[in-house]
Amino acid sequence: MAGKKQIQPTKVQLQWLRRGLSQPGGKLPLFDENGRQIGEKTVRSCIEHGWAAPWFDNPVKPDWLICKLTDAGRRAANAAPSD
Repeated sequence: MAGKKQIQPTKVQLQWLRRGLSQPGGKLPLFDENGRQIGEKTVRSCIEHGWAAPWFDNPVKPDWLICKLTDAGRRAANAAPSD
């Protein structure tokens, strides 16, 4: 009987998730270290995998997803080897 394959975050996803580890409530950043907005594909993929969850709506920028780490996201960020 084969077990369910564990999906691991990509390098980009992992970098984003790890930035939430030190933030109050696990808040994930909207922008990377260079000031560029985190890609929507990265955000939505992390939500689909259960690593991130929408936190609240941004009334100023309703198209931006403000997210926080989930317990699964914390485990994934802590379990993956560091580069």
